[in-house]
Amino acid sequence: MKQPETPFDDPAARFEAGRFGMWLFLLVLAVLFVATILGYLVVRIDNAATFVPEDAPPPPSLLLVSTVALLFSSVTMQRALAAGRRGDPRQGGLMVATVILALVFLGVQAVAWVELVEQNLLITDNLYAWSFYVLTGLHAAHVVGGLPPMLVTCWRAMHARYGPENHRGIAYTAMYWHFLDGVWLVLYATLWLGSLR
Repeated sequence: MKQPETPFDDPAARFEAGRFGMWLFLLVLAVLFVATILGYLVVRIDNAATFVPEDAPPPPSLLLVSTVALLFSSVTMQRALAAGRRGDPRQGGLMVATVILALVFLGVQAVAWVELVEQNLLITDNLYAWSFYVLTGLHAAHVVGGLPPMLVTCWRAMHARYGPENHRGIAYTAMYWHFLDGVWLVLYATLWLGSLR
């Protein structure tokens, strides 16, 4: 007797169900980031006169370098997704480039933190410092959390495991990565505007 087919026996249905799950996951993350940014803005506005101390440095210019790295990683991620959908073997190299750019982003973020610590801006100093470290740290934690699935996706892409019929993994990874890219652009703008006296 033949078993009845379930919706998940169909690859397209599996992909759509997974994509719906990713959208729900990203919605939850969006709520977290929006709430954090709104909290920052409320504190910034309520303490407008004293939020940015006179001797506080602006956000490090290195953040621009990390932003460029993240933007380029989004480009390579999208190109890897397109290659994966076609079964193009270049998907592996593009995923390697994406991972390298993600690591560059994290490395530059770490150097920016060290630069601020060397300028005596510690997380315990004031709301300005605390907010900077919390916002950038929250985002960095999600980048770090995205590295394991990205590495799995990279390994699979290097072995040309993605093609027209099976590109779910690379598609879900791209969704998450583009989301983090967008969040960073909002955070970066918020931090720069919030640092103005």
